[in-house]
This record gives sequence, structure tokens and C-alpha cells, in this order.
Amino acid sequence: MADAEGVGISPSAGPSIVNEFSIVLAAATPVFLLLGVGWILRLRNWLQPEADETLFKLNIHLLTPCLILDNIVGNTAFNHLGNVIVPPLVGFATIGLGLLAGLLARKWTGLPDTRALRTFAFTVGLYNYGFIPYPLTTALFDRETLGVMFVHNVGVEAAIWTLGVMVVSAMDLRRGWKHLLNGPVVAIVLALTLNRLGVNLGEKNVLRVSAHMLGLCAIPVGLLQIGATIEEHASEFGLRRRPGDVVWGSILRLGLLPMVFLLVARWLPISVELKRVMVIQAAMPCAVFPIVMTAKYGGDPVVALRVVMVTSVLGFATMPLWIRFGMRFVGLNGGG
Repeated sequence: MADAEGVGISPSAGPSIVNEFSIVLAAATPVFLLLGVGWILRLRNWLQPEADETLFKLNIHLLTPCLILDNIVGNTAFNHLGNVIVPPLVGFATIGLGLLAGLLARKWTGLPDTRALRTFAFTVGLYNYGFIPYPLTTALFDRETLGVMFVHNVGVEAAIWTLGVMVVSAMDLRRGWKHLLNGPVVAIVLALTLNRLGVNLGEKNVLRVSAHMLGLCAIPVGLLQIGATIEEHASEFGLRRRPGDVVWGSILRLGLLPMVFLLVARWLPISVELKRVMVIQAAMPCAVFPIVMTAKYGGDPVVALRVVMVTSVLGFATMPLWIRFGMRFVGLNGGG
């Protein structure tokens, strides 16, 4: 797995002024290319809607858990108990904060109905916590930081399947908690348990190699499905629609919320690895996953698509700026 030195970056110093834009571009561009491939597959009817549920279950219950196991088992970052307990709490809190911001701002969007308003709050609340951060963290930092990111995402998943599902579908809390028993959460618990027991699955172990091979498929398969879903709703994108949802979505996700995340990262007594994760996540645009989830849970996929696509395009410019500023602001490169 590539580390920071591989791209001329010191893990403790953060991205250089020369490389920061190219690194973000290199991490984000394949994501959009794979979305485009998924679009073409659906357009040519090679990836039919009937396959969506199967792909969703395959990714959640097999491919993503394998990706997690491959990056957490034997990861030395988890020798520190703080990297096991604190990251999920931070992940849950940051999603909760985003959802709250979306709920408070929804009245200014001019959206026509409750379904669209719920979708706006849900979409703004979810930052891109995997598809872009995974390759970006791999390029900028080390395996320890990547492992902490996956554990941080336990809290993100918990918030999505409870608070998030409640917001987008008006589902009650009791039903929402049932979604927490899913593949990624089970994989993280299993991996952390193996670490605590001292079980050593070396990189050449047959189980580890198999998990690695399956894990490599997780992000591409997920992006293909999302790209196919985008194709279904692209004709409804509506550039001439009232811009309130994309304007306020961009202000919150690319402007106000990153600053709040960085303030927390600066003052919270947390590990260097978690500070790095928070800087990366603070810079992210809206997650692309809401495009699929809103269709599944009774939201408005068109609103999700508009906010996701606009924040993602603008994110090409804002991500490197927030990462560079964030590294200095939280004190990861000698800045204050």
C-alpha cells in the first residue's frame, strides 16, 4: 500500500504546495470515471435495475467487510485504546452535526415538499467518508491512519443507519437501530477482536489474501451502482430549478461544516492519526451514497443528485485548500 513518502509528502508535514492539487485530483478523478462507467452500463442496459438490490447486499455484506478486515487486522495503530474508542464517537458526532445543520437550513432552500426537505438535510449531513477519502488517505498517509479511518467510519455508519434513516424516511429510532447489524460493523468488531487476541494474519496468509482481493472490488462495485442510479434520474437534474438546495448545500458542506470539524480536531485531545482523518473528512463534499439511499428509503433522489453533483464538482477546488489549511490549523505540520 502506498504511503506518504511515495508521493513526496512527509506524513507529519502534510501535503506540499506543489503536490496538493494533483494528489486530490488523482484520488477523486477515478471516482467520477467509475460513476461514468456505471452510467454507461445502465444506459446500454448492461446493468439492469433488477441487479441493484443484489449489488447493494454484495457490497455491504461481503466486499466492504473484506476491505475493512484487510486494513485493520494487524494494524499497529490499534495498540492504542484511544484509536479504538474515540474515532467512532467522532464519526457519529460529525454526521449528527451535519444532519442538524441540514435540518436547520432546509427552510431556506425553497424546496417544495417535506420529502425533498428531508432529503436535503440527509444529503448535506453525509460527507464522502469512503470513496474519495480511501485513496486520498492511502496517498497522503500510512496504513495506521487508514485503519483509524475505517474505525472512525463505524460511528459514521451508526449515525447514517439511525439518525440518517430517521431523517430521510421519518423512521422511528427503534427501527433505525436494527440497521446497525450490518457487514461493515461486524467486520470491524471482528478485526479489532483479532487484534486484541494477538491473532496474526500475515500478508501472505490465505485468508488475508482472499480478503484483500475481495476488498479491492468494494469501491468499484459501489461506484458502478451509484453511477447507474444517477443515469436513471439525470434527466430530472433541472439546471433551471430554484438553486436554493445546491447553494445552501454547498455553503454548509464546503464552507461552514469543514471549519467546525477543524476546530474540533484542533482542540480535542486525540491521536495524530485521528486528526489526519478529521482533516480529510472535513474537506469532503457530500457523499454519493445518498443518491442510492434516498431511492431506497422514500426520499427525493433528484434533490440528492443535485446537491451531491454540485458539491462534488466544486470540491475539486475546495478539497486541496481545506486539506492544506486544515493540516496547518490542527498543528500537523508545525503550524498552529
